[in-house]
Amino acid sequence: MPHRTFFWFILPSALAMLVFIALPIVSIVVQSLYVEHDRVLVEVENCGPFGCSKEVRVDAAATAELQREEPLGRFNGLATYTNRNHLAFDEIGAAWANAPDIAEFAGEILSLPFYRALSFTLAYTAVVTPFVIVLGFLIALAVNMLPSLLKGPVIFVSLLPMIITPLIGSLVLFWMIDSNGVIGATIQALANDPALSLKASAPLTWITLFVYGIWHSTPFAFVVFYAGLQTVPKDTMESAMIDGASTFERVRFVTLPHLSPLLVFVGLIQLMDNFRVFEPIVGFNAEANATSLSWIIFNDLRGAGTPLFGSAAATSTLTLIGVSILLTPVLIRTWRDFTRKG
Repeated sequence: MPHRTFFWFILPSALAMLVFIALPIVSIVVQSLYVEHDRVLVEVENCGPFGCSKEVRVDAAATAELQREEPLGRFNGLATYTNRNHLAFDEIGAAWANAPDIAEFAGEILSLPFYRALSFTLAYTAVVTPFVIVLGFLIALAVNMLPSLLKGPVIFVSLLPMIITPLIGSLVLFWMIDSNGVIGATIQALANDPALSLKASAPLTWITLFVYGIWHSTPFAFVVFYAGLQTVPKDTMESAMIDGASTFERVRFVTLPHLSPLLVFVGLIQLMDNFRVFEPIVGFNAEANATSLSWIIFNDLRGAGTPLFGSAAATSTLTLIGVSILLTPVLIRTWRDFTRKG
């Protein structure tokens, strides 16, 4: 393709990426260097029949004027990244100096808001991602072996978790695990413990969120792998069967190598989605036992009386850095495979 033709072909996509991806990222990074203005306080004197009293009030006009003059807020540099709500350098140094052992030090670190959210985010990503890939692939293999008459209904049922809105799906499961719900009451009966609650225990809350994440995301992997199975060369598969290869060997040496690009694709999508986990935490009302980086951003913008744009932007930037770190090994391997084939 001539360079001029390629330029005009790629220009709309490049402009869209610039406007909707690059510029917002730059805006977030810039906003993270600023914090909200302090409110301008004035002391006023109120006098009445029984004397005068002084009180401090917010000067709304002066505060609004300050915000108009500096709409981004007050420049704070990298201090937002290092404060207690984010990387907490001072708190980590103090914990390292005062903690008697590693366990105590780890406990101090995980009590900090950012690291508490990061620990759940990483655990959720590490557990849900491989389970989704493996289960999606196994379901695709099983459905592909079904008679044609049964494939349609089975595929429809398998796609239901993906069709349901994530927040609605998490709310439904949240009601089911309640002490009066089907799952919650059954578990209490099996454990013979009427006080057992999946919502009150942090480990059980984490496990419930992991199970929901696997249930909701597996249909996507199933659809991708099932579509890929339809492209497996039949000649190669028949040759393997003639040579006496077992079902496991055919899957290992024929199907998996053929679907390896799809495995990488699903892995990348799941890593990005799972690292930004948010809806299940809100749906399960699990903030007391589990928070994520995305939930921290939401809490900064909506949880406080005044939106903390600088804090939310700093967390967003750290989230982007975290996603980039997770994706880097996969992207490097993909690039090496591409250059080797080229």
